[in-house]
Amino acid sequence: MPHISARDGTRLYYEEAGQGSPIVFVHEYAGDYRTFEPQMRHFSRAHRCITYSQRGYPPSDIPEDGAKYGQDIARDDVIAVMDALKIDKAHVVGHSMGAATALHVGIHYADRCLSVTAAGCGYGSSPDPKVVEEGRAASRATGEAFAKEGMAVMAPRYADGATRQTHKHKDPRGYAEFVQMLSEHSATGHALTMLHLQAKRPTLWDMEADLKKFKPPLLVLVGDEDDWCLEGSVFLKRTVPTAGLVVIPRSGHTITSEEPAAFNAALADLIANVEAGRWLSHKGK
Repeated sequence: MPHISARDGTRLYYEEAGQGSPIVFVHEYAGDYRTFEPQMRHFSRAHRCITYSQRGYPPSDIPEDGAKYGQDIARDDVIAVMDALKIDKAHVVGHSMGAATALHVGIHYADRCLSVTAAGCGYGSSPDPKVVEEGRAASRATGEAFAKEGMAVMAPRYADGATRQTHKHKDPRGYAEFVQMLSEHSATGHALTMLHLQAKRPTLWDMEADLKKFKPPLLVLVGDEDDWCLEGSVFLKRTVPTAGLVVIPRSGHTITSEEPAAFNAALADLIANVEAGRWLSHKGK
């Protein structure tokens, strides 16, 4: 099984397919390298596509030290994957937790990004400090529940969240596959990721100064029933000078597999415009 080593020696499992300009996919909290299979199949026809499991997600290593998890670590793991595969620049595509990481890659490693996509981004973010702390407390409780109750209990419970109901009812077969994949994860990995990354990462509003200077072309993509992420997605559109916003109707949080055709069309449009030098052509320069 192919693995690369992160900067601290943690092994990350990856898969790649296709040739052409590179696309690196960064999965959500409830996902893994398989989350982007609809995108891997579509885009590998014309691009070199890489998907990987983040630390804490099998078949990648699952460190048992909480200090080995965090937003900066997740950000640098993306670059470690690119470095190991000798990828100088890539379209970095993130979903949810992975979208926040993709934004941090775009801020700190702009020269490594052909573009950035942030899909379903913004859980836990708000301009209201009280709302932020309530979200952090909920994240801590979720992390502790994974540690205490295990995947068999927590996978179906977590998957049945409010912003995943459209997927559940629209595509029961796809939703069942999502729940099954989630159940195969590590309770330790989920607990430590939630406690040391999700519950501690900066909000989008905390990042405002950096986002105003964001340089790579940015696609923001969100389902209109993803209530956790709508406000944050609009904030990104209004704050990032290179941002374009796509809202997919009657859709929730698990957008990459719930509406893969719409997701792929939006991403393909971004990539085509970026590679033609036309993403900001509406500005006339």
